[in-house]
Amino acid sequence: MPERAPIHLGSTEDRRPGDSGGEPIVLLHPFLCSQAVWRTVADQLAETGRYEVFAPTMIGHHGGRRAPSWFMDTAHLVDDVERRMDELGWDTAHMVGNSLGGWVAFELERRGRARTLTAIAPAGGWSQHSLTKYETVLKFLAGGPALLAARLLGPRILDVPFARRIATLPISGPADGPSHPDLVALIDDATHCTAYFQLLVKTLRLSGLLELAHVAIPTQLVLCEKDRVFPHPRGNKYLVDNLPADTPVIRLDGLGHIPMLEAPGRVTELIADFVDQHTEPQLQAPPAG
Repeated sequence: MPERAPIHLGSTEDRRPGDSGGEPIVLLHPFLCSQAVWRTVADQLAETGRYEVFAPTMIGHHGGRRAPSWFMDTAHLVDDVERRMDELGWDTAHMVGNSLGGWVAFELERRGRARTLTAIAPAGGWSQHSLTKYETVLKFLAGGPALLAARLLGPRILDVPFARRIATLPISGPADGPSHPDLVALIDDATHCTAYFQLLVKTLRLSGLLELAHVAIPTQLVLCEKDRVFPHPRGNKYLVDNLPADTPVIRLDGLGHIPMLEAPGRVTELIADFVDQHTEPQLQAPPAG
């Protein structure tokens, strides 16, 4: 499967003469997905003229680089994102990650590559032998037969009775879920994820995020009321308990695990507001009046 070009909007060549450079934002997608889940949010952020937005497809996912070995480590994913940032000339950026992308975003913070961090229903909220970790892996393994059927039938699987609801249960709150084109793209991404088993084995082998209390940059934790991958409260208790006490926790009512497919405007707003709140021009602006 060929590697796809990442989403990259608001770069120098996209701006009008005289426009200043935008704040760099990296958007990282969930497990089994690709950069495609960020398309609407990326467009909305770039249209403000205030941000340069970069959304790559991570290693082992549809359109990303193949995994370098069967025994993957979180570091492989983080190394790849760092390489891409280096190619852009970005020492740091505002990190936004959903699910697996949230886990990778936290690891990039540990490496000093993040200015701010927006973690949306992040994975990795467990210790070495947490029940949440094993529950999460079992959920994805249980979905294996459905993925196989989707690989054989392609988008036609959505014509099977109840298939659409089964497909939307892990990702959305309401029964209708994402639009039909978004759902077709999700099925295509999920059935072409080359590192499906490697990433699940990685999760079983390794502990999750163990140094949350040492997060040293502005961070917001975004939780989704209808998240069935990490259901509240047990699915995110570890994160809430271990992040610094002043970490804001935003709860998105009625939304599922991948909220940018259901309410992209809401997700764009919470990202933009947080980035603007923690950028130098905003911090140094004189008081109004």
